[in-house]
Amino acid sequence: MLDIKYVREHLEEVIERLNTRNGDYSYLREIPSLDAKRRELIKEGDGLKAFRNEQSKLVGQYKREGKDASEIVSSIASIKDKIANIDVELNKIDEEIRQMLLKTPNLPDKSLPVGKDDTFNRVEKVVGTPRKFDFKPLAHWDLGLKDGGFDFERAVKVSSPRFVFYKGAIAKLERAVASFMLDTHVKESGYTEVLPPYMVNTDSMYGTGQLPKFKDDAYKIEGQEMWLISTAEIPVTNYYRDEILDADQLPIKYCAYSSCFRSEAGSAGRDTRGIIRVHQFQKVELVNFVKPEDSWDALEHLTRSAELILEKLELPYRRVCLSTGDVGFSSAKTFDLEVWLPSYNNYKEISSCSNFLDYQARRMNLRFRREKGAPTEYVHTLNGSGLAIGRTVAAIMENYQNADGSITVPEVLRPYMGTDIIK
Repeated sequence: MLDIKYVREHLEEVIERLNTRNGDYSYLREIPSLDAKRRELIKEGDGLKAFRNEQSKLVGQYKREGKDASEIVSSIASIKDKIANIDVELNKIDEEIRQMLLKTPNLPDKSLPVGKDDTFNRVEKVVGTPRKFDFKPLAHWDLGLKDGGFDFERAVKVSSPRFVFYKGAIAKLERAVASFMLDTHVKESGYTEVLPPYMVNTDSMYGTGQLPKFKDDAYKIEGQEMWLISTAEIPVTNYYRDEILDADQLPIKYCAYSSCFRSEAGSAGRDTRGIIRVHQFQKVELVNFVKPEDSWDALEHLTRSAELILEKLELPYRRVCLSTGDVGFSSAKTFDLEVWLPSYNNYKEISSCSNFLDYQARRMNLRFRREKGAPTEYVHTLNGSGLAIGRTVAAIMENYQNADGSITVPEVLRPYMGTDIIK
């Protein structure tokens, strides 16, 4: 969440910057009046406490002198009730401000292009040239149906639409891609591999910013305060929640393979064919914990780690800086990596790499201390897809297909696949 002190001191600037997200955040103007009411209650409470203390001393004096102190005792009880009521009102105000902050997104960094949606995104660079086919290329879903690698019909039977069975060589390709990604991130980019839980509690969902805004996009376990993860970002980023790290522990770089579960609320009619938008998919996630002064360099390093996978696979891609109206709720700045898909005759998102600054750390109460006795500071967190595995498989199938429907295996995957072609 945002720093309430900064919001109070720069209220109009905060609202102006947030409004570039194509929303209305004027409700934050309620904070000064709530603060004023809070100060009045604190002043009233402090006065009552001082009076209560004086009366308590008087009771002792009366008892020593053998006088009747019953009226004073009764008065003290009444004062205690008033103080308790004030505390209740203070808690209500604090919770109201907290709920405001929980539903308020991160401030978009000033380097972002300003615009209401993705049409204002800025292409930063383009790497590789889309292949020119001497035959009519097939979409990945047609390739998968042709060789029996995908079974959508039976997936609908046992689950629902937007699920898929992978089979045979395509199932092995998915597994090979995941192993290749993890090995590359660990060996070449200095990440430590973790295997996280696929269910998290409600506190974790609040910690990374999935709640309260994205409640309808998530799968909740009925009767429990447990949720299926939409990304490994959630369990891995919450790993250090409510902890104070030593400065020499930072930076910490984790990579995690997981299944991800998304309801895709609001995506009806979009990407209805293939494996681009499904309810369950696999992904390798990159998560960084860094000192505040290192987070912008870390964003570049994290993004390059994701780009390295695409470059090793020799897949054409581009890097896009998201606009203020398209950047994610918790993110201050995001680079999307988009891979070329011939079936779309366009680039399609395959990774989002984001710097959250201290936004998530404040929600999680994750801090660090530079040295013994020094005040604590909030850690900066970052994450990115390294990459979405299903979309990577789709990109490989489409970009490496042959006229006979076979698929050439990218060179870096051949040790994992044990073959150079999928027939």
